Amino acid sequence: MIKTTEKSSSNTHLLNGTISSMASIIPIPTELQDSQPHGSKVLFEFGVLIGFTGGMKGKMLLTGESEVFGAIGEKMFGMPLEGEMLSSFCGELGNMIAGGMATYLSEQGIVIDITSPTLLEGQTTLTGYENALQVPVSLENTGEIKVYLLQDA
Repeated sequence: MIKTTEKSSSNTHLLNGTISSMASIIPIPTELQDSQPHGSKVLFEFGVLIGFTGGMKGKMLLTGESEVFGAIGEKMFGMPLEGEMLSSFCGELGNMIAGGMATYLSEQGIVIDITSPTLLEGQTTLTGYENALQVPVSLENTGEIKVYLLQDA
């Protein structure tokens, strides 16, 4: 059984790893809002989900409007992304952020493996996790994405 202080420390590492990874990958100035606990379900219309197992179990979910993800892709690759290219990019963006988070966690002594990305489109409700942390991220002149860190028991 994980002690409360160990769990709190792990949560902090998970959050810091995600923030660090996003800052190094997304080439748009960002402003992070305060992280906040989130309820028992997440409602959204567009997002990418990456699971993680090992030293910690859970999921990372990035949500936002597809246009915001498209603007990130255009900034990274210098061309508009639409259709299948946008879907592929969103999965890869989630993969890159989760991979950076996993690297950060391994430096803290927490080893995790990440799953392949799952793109979620349309009215979606996600449930079935023990606790959740939501971090709204404002991207300068672009819009907002939300990062959810969903931990399993």
